[in-house]
Amino acid sequence: MQTDIQERCNTIEACYEFTLSYAAQGLPSDEGAPSGKQLREHLTRAAEALRGIDASCSAAVKQEQLTPADKYQAFFAVLARDAQSSLVAIELVLAQPAISSQLIDNLNASLHLRALLTDLFLITEILELRQSQPKAMASN
Repeated sequence: MQTDIQERCNTIEACYEFTLSYAAQGLPSDEGAPSGKQLREHLTRAAEALRGIDASCSAAVKQEQLTPADKYQAFFAVLARDAQSSLVAIELVLAQPAISSQLIDNLNASLHLRALLTDLFLITEILELRQSQPKAMASN
């Protein structure tokens, strides 16, 4: 069973993968390009996923009975800060009338986005490992 946090992570990671391919296209603008419309859709979905990620993290601690809860809450506080910084950058890009491949390449290189992605890779791996373990072992 996937948690809401895992679904949000998947949405954000899918956006990042798409932006990598978009950046490689060398487009001066997203206008008129089929991938340009897709780019804005991916960025919009990622922004939505980021907007609720802190509440989703708290829910995951309770839903999955993650222990020690304080360690997860501390990590989720870091993830929330990285998510907020990334959201600001994504919204800035979305506000532009034209989005070039170079602009997306710069977004992808942002330390905020890279920190967020690393946070997401870490927590999804932890959740997947915990979900694959029997409950008795998961509380150790």
